[in-house]
This record gives sequence, structure tokens and C-alpha cells, in this order.
Amino acid sequence: MTDDYIKRKYEPILPQKDEWPVMKLSKSRKEFVKTVAEAAKNRILEFTGGKVEVLKEELETTHYREKLRIKQNPWAVDPEDDYDFWNGVKSSLVQLSADNTLNKTQRKKKYIDILDEITLRYAEEIASTFKHTHYKVTRSIVTTGFARLLNAARVKGFKRLFSNQYTLQDKIQIIGETKQLRDLASKGTIIMVPTHFSNLDSILIGWIISVLGLPPFIYGAGLNLFNIEIFAYFMNALGAYKVDRRKKNLVYIETLKTYSSEAIQFGVHSLFFPGGTRSRSGKIESKLKLGLLSTAIEAQRANYQKGINDISGKIFIVPVTINYHFVLEAPSLIKEHLSITGQERYYQESDEFSTSLKISKFLLKFFTKGSDISVSVGKAMDVLGHYVDQDGNSMDKNGRTIDTRDYFISNGNITVDTQREEEYTNRLGNRIVQEFHIINRVFSSHLVAFTAFQMIKRENKKMDLFNLLRLPEEELSISYASFKAECKRVLERIFELRDKGKVHIAPHLRREIDQIITHGLENVGMYHAKRPLVKDKKGNIITEDLNLLYYYHNRLDGYDLEKLF
Repeated sequence: MTDDYIKRKYEPILPQKDEWPVMKLSKSRKEFVKTVAEAAKNRILEFTGGKVEVLKEELETTHYREKLRIKQNPWAVDPEDDYDFWNGVKSSLVQLSADNTLNKTQRKKKYIDILDEITLRYAEEIASTFKHTHYKVTRSIVTTGFARLLNAARVKGFKRLFSNQYTLQDKIQIIGETKQLRDLASKGTIIMVPTHFSNLDSILIGWIISVLGLPPFIYGAGLNLFNIEIFAYFMNALGAYKVDRRKKNLVYIETLKTYSSEAIQFGVHSLFFPGGTRSRSGKIESKLKLGLLSTAIEAQRANYQKGINDISGKIFIVPVTINYHFVLEAPSLIKEHLSITGQERYYQESDEFSTSLKISKFLLKFFTKGSDISVSVGKAMDVLGHYVDQDGNSMDKNGRTIDTRDYFISNGNITVDTQREEEYTNRLGNRIVQEFHIINRVFSSHLVAFTAFQMIKRENKKMDLFNLLRLPEEELSISYASFKAECKRVLERIFELRDKGKVHIAPHLRREIDQIITHGLENVGMYHAKRPLVKDKKGNIITEDLNLLYYYHNRLDGYDLEKLF
């Protein structure tokens, strides 16, 4: 991966909207929802083994948990008939239990009818409502609006809002395997798997997909984001399907996974945040949520079962890292992380993206500061984690071509093997984590935060993390000379890792060390009222918020750099 970044917008690989897989899915939405509901129902019946009592228990559990959700944690975005629907389910279950005139077969059919109602409702709730006209408007708003803010920040004079001197490509740098991504998107189906640090990620990735000339992707977005009017518009327009993390019952989870698998088989490019939610600690995700990721394995096997053995049926996994100098939500995220890991009282998340006004203020702040964003596109892999070449051929460690289809064959046939596919999913998850670290781009802010926190930790060796974080900030001070020396040591090690292909670095890290430190201090946590790291009047390095310093330090976790201290 080079330091060069995309400085222009690519021509679309599919110029006509009717060619977009997501448009084809949108046109057949009604039929697709029914397909998903039916397939999910069959999966659940298979899980229950056809036993009436097991099916009854699952339905009663689903009803109980849904009634609890409505009572304890209702959201504005919930369907208006939510209460009535689940009351109806309860009535049906009660009547069925009391009806002694039915034989076993009739009773089973009645329970299946209830299950059918629920999976159809869930599938309809989950399904995206992509509209081409909304997509065009959204793309224009994001591109034009962000560019106007950028020029307002960097161009002087009255006409600055109408200047085109700077583009978003100057602000948001896209680096990495973009050509391969475009080539493979025209041949097979792409699953993009980015890191997840901010609610801004979804809109950012949508813009990047557009800049690269790729057709729209679908992706799962937390239903809580649809509570916010401006986010709801963007999410719907960009092809998001809804993921309600309050719903933990088997019927919902299987319907959600079925939706993802069927969409991939339909040939629609998809995006998963495999960490499942934003990184609370600030670390690159090391443990992934494998539920949706498993649907890529399932879809690949299903394509082979259908006899789609050429490149058109192949699914490609493309890891992406999003690199920020600061994350708006960092204070509440790290607070939540520490409260959970410290086994203290659970803090309810305070979301800085809770209103459209707060989002607007954040965007204005972001574009009027000098901070950049970098997006690194990694090498594409097959669903087993093997790298693929420009033509989509899977390669083993020695560069020899292998056939992914062979991994799904048992006794000469493509077979369903749940345990085998679970192992493949775990393998793929581990490979994605490895790639995240390889394509991660180190910024000056990461360097100074990591170094400062490790120096504070070294001075307080006998303290565990939680006692360390309780130290009064006013007592923590690092002389600039020693800080500079340690930053230099850490940077040298980062360059060694870069030379071995284990990480990537931002161009500004090639400056003189004093310039790098100044750049890092200016940018780290720049939005926050309390800065994680600043230089005081005496020229020493101090922190105004040790928790935030820990959060930004964590971006370089996983490279064994702490061994330098």
C-alpha cells in the first residue's frame, strides 16, 4: 500500500442505475421480503427439529421478550402497531394452548402460521427502502455540503462558501487497493468490512463508495440511528437495512441473518461493521461479532449449491480501516468501556449524535479544523481469508491458485455443514483482524497519545489501570525533552513495522520529530472541551483528561509497542 491517495472521482463501473444490484433488489422488494421470511421460517423449524413443544417455547419466548422491550425500552422509530401486533400474537398463543380439539398436526400448523406472521413482520422491518432519487440527493448533499464547509474553513473572503479550491479528496484521503476493489465489484459480490469508531462512519463509507465509482451497497445500521431524522434520511437513501440490537430472540436473529445471506446471493454488495458496534475502547477491533459475517460463508456455499461456480458467484471480503485524529463520541465511549471492564455500575450511553443540531455543529467543527481523515482499503480476500488476485482467483500462502469451492465439498458434493462453516467464520474473523492492523494508518495523534500514556504508566508501575486513571491530572507532567526522546523511539519502531508490511503510516510522520509532535498535539482530541494532551506554559506535556488520553493511546494497541517502555 502506497502513500498515494485518490485525488479524483472515478467513473461509475455501472453507469446505468438499472444495472445496480441494489436497484434490482429494490424493484423486487415485496417478493424479496417474502423470500427472506419463508427462508427464516424454515431455518427456525429446522432448529426446533419439527417438535411442536420446542416451537411453542420459542414463540412464547419471542413474545415475552418483545413485550418486555415495548414496556422497558420503547423507541420513537418503533412501528405504531407494535403493541397491538404482539398482543395479537399473545391471544393466538393462548387460544391455541386452550384448544383441545386439535390433533398434533393441526396444532403444529397453527404454530407455524404464527411463526410465519412474525418472520414476515421482522423481514419487513429489517428490509431497506432504497430509492434512487433519494440516493442521488443524498450523494449531492454530502459531496457539495461537505465541500462547501471545507472551503469555508480554508479559503478567505466572502466567496469562500462558493469556492471549489478544495475538494473532499483533500480532506478525506482514500488509499490502498482501490483498483482491485473496482475490478472485483464488476465481477462478483463485495462484502466491505470497516473498522467502526464513530456514527459518522456510515455516511463517510457511503461517500467513499460513491467516489470510487461503485454502485450503492446495502449495510446493517443500528435502528437507534433512525430515531434521528437526518440520520434516518441518509441511512434509507444509502441502502441501509435496520438492525435492532434490543431484539435478542432466535426468530429475529435468524431473520436478520437470512436477510443478509439472501441479499448477498442476490448479488448485492454489502457492508458489515464486523465489530458489531463502535469501538468503546478506541482499539482496533480484535474480537468480531461473527453473526452477519457467517452469512457471507453461507451465501458462498449456497451459490455453489446453485451451480454458480464462475466468478459471478464469488464473494470477496474487503477490509477497510477508518483513521481519525479524534472521535466526537470518545468521552462517552471510553466511560462506558471502563465502567464495563471495571465491573462498576453500567453507564447508559450518552450519544453526542442524539440530535441533528449536534451533528451539524460537529461537522462544522470538523471542517473548520485542520484535521484529516484517512481511509485505507485492504487487499480483497475470499470467504476463507485467502488473498485474491486482480481477476478474483484465490491464492494460497505460496501464491498458488486454489478453488474455494473445494472447501465446501463432502463426499463429492457441496453440502451444508454447520460446524465446518462455523470454523470458516472464525478463520475469516481472525484474518480480518490481522488485515485491520496491517492497513491501519498511524497518525501523529496516535503516536503522541500512545507515548504519553505509556510514560505515565511507567512512572506508576505498581498501579493497575483503574487506579492509574484516577490519578489527578494536575500532578501529571512530562518534560518535553524526555517526551521527544520517547516519541522518537516509538516512531523508529513504527517505521520498522511499516518496512515489514505490518502497518501503514501517514505522510506527516516523515517530518522532523518536533514538527510531528506539534502536529499530534494540535490534532489529538481537538474537538473535546478537555484535551487529552497539551503543552503547558512551561513547555511540558500534560493531560486534561486521562481517560481520553487512554482512549487515543489505544489506537496503537496490538503492535507490542508497550514493550519499549
